[in-house]
Amino acid sequence: MGDERKLPNPGLTLPNSLTTFLILLSVTSTSSSPQKTRPPLPILPLPSSSQLSWQLSNMALFLHFGPNTFTDSEWGSGHADPSVFNLTRLNASQWVSVAKEAGFSRVIITAKHHDGFCLWPSEYTNYSVKSSPWRDGNGDVVGELAKSARDFGVQLGIYLSPWDRHEKTYGLTKEYNEYYLGQMTELLTWYGTINEVWLDGAKGEGAKDMEYFFNCWFGVIHQLQPGAVIFSDAGPDTRWIGDESGVAGSTCWSLFNQSAAKIGGTDPLYSRGGDPQGHDWVPAECDVSIRPGWFWHASEVPKSALTLLDMYYKSVGRNCLLLLNVPPNSTGLISNEDIQVLQEFKELRNSIFSNNLARNAVLHSSSTRGGVDHNSEYESSNVIQDSINTYWAPEEDQSDWVLYIDFEEPVTFNVLQVQEPIHMGQRVIQFHLDMRNEDEEWNKVIDGTTVGYQRLLQFPSVKSKHLRLVIDKSRADPLISYLGIFLDPFSILRNVSDTSSGSNRTSKANKSDSGSIHPFWPPESFAFNYFCISSHYILKSTIEEKVTRDGKVDGQI
Repeated sequence: MGDERKLPNPGLTLPNSLTTFLILLSVTSTSSSPQKTRPPLPILPLPSSSQLSWQLSNMALFLHFGPNTFTDSEWGSGHADPSVFNLTRLNASQWVSVAKEAGFSRVIITAKHHDGFCLWPSEYTNYSVKSSPWRDGNGDVVGELAKSARDFGVQLGIYLSPWDRHEKTYGLTKEYNEYYLGQMTELLTWYGTINEVWLDGAKGEGAKDMEYFFNCWFGVIHQLQPGAVIFSDAGPDTRWIGDESGVAGSTCWSLFNQSAAKIGGTDPLYSRGGDPQGHDWVPAECDVSIRPGWFWHASEVPKSALTLLDMYYKSVGRNCLLLLNVPPNSTGLISNEDIQVLQEFKELRNSIFSNNLARNAVLHSSSTRGGVDHNSEYESSNVIQDSINTYWAPEEDQSDWVLYIDFEEPVTFNVLQVQEPIHMGQRVIQFHLDMRNEDEEWNKVIDGTTVGYQRLLQFPSVKSKHLRLVIDKSRADPLISYLGIFLDPFSILRNVSDTSSGSNRTSKANKSDSGSIHPFWPPESFAFNYFCISSHYILKSTIEEKVTRDGKVDGQI
């Protein structure tokens, strides 16, 4: 047959026309096969893997414990007899269990506070648990906590106070730095993995002059525990927010210049806001105590769960980690009233944040990196996935950066959550949320500035079918890893100044964030009652007052 061609297999032949068709099909398939879209470049500075792990943990529990617990003091003199450290029911497993049950993934213990008393049997001093009657001098609080943390899968941090009011070498620069580094080495080599080392520049009036060799300490810490982050007023890995109220700045950059900071002498405003021009990645940590004091005192009571929720919005919701101090009492246990508040706090968070209304919406964007017709891995639907590793990225060289959220039916909400994939750098400088009204006009709901790992904005409840998140300004093409729309029926908002252009009106809702409420809000008082019922509590609130479990008015918001 003249229209046949022989193939390598002598028993098989194909018509010339079919051979030509298959060749053309092969060429066409190869040329049209989609190429994977190139990822956007990260923008410096970037977090380390340990800083990422720290940020993802959201919250940590601080445990202030020591002789001060028994002497009803905050800053011990360093002269308390070790015999005061005598307790019968210490249970580190209870501490860790309480932390984990309440949603805290890290605990930090005051291994040594300013009084110099060591909660482990240090070989550099006798002023420690080995000189106390507890466990007949054979106890080790740090050791028991480390074991419990491992058993529960909770990360461990230690606080070792540089200021030491007991140690006789304090004030002798070389000798005390050697002493301190010796004790730090014990803590970092005796107890397995340490995830955070916490120290500060606290020192009382009249204390001896003392030069700390911080850079030497930091080098040894990273050498012995390379996965640990180091906290101080000025980093190097995490920084103090500048106050002890659990509140971050409404604009909060993880970017920072360590060269502009000094432990014990950093400008609180600089610490609070960070630095959009910063060359270092040093995210902020907000420390606050559940009680008025840092150590346990029988006369004090814990803050309410609603107060903790407000702090959560203003710390975790402002690109920070919340470090909440919950001090064990003189029996060696966390008090029942503190546990109850922590459980209520957890239930409030779960009730609010377990239902992201955006999951029921249709999402699209002004543009998508790689184009929407190529199954781009950077599409807008990524923003409702629980991962910072997937994100929406707009097409390059665009002037509009918008995410649209469309619902089948109107939804009522009052909380916006936005997250950036911080392993790609912190980018967003300013953004806002709009909603479309019945006249098909877009009205601005709220403004926000920095995002970072997480931003939570609160505002009086609104109802709409169509929303849009607009990125107004960014250091580079913005990347959004998560978008949440929530209804919080518990928080009460008031005293919100309307900072939008052209308006001098002040609404009676609470501007609990940098977001400004805009002119379409009604001037009437925003108020509501709510009941939150659980096995622990019944709460009833109005705009005028907040009633606690014992019926007394709690003035703290």
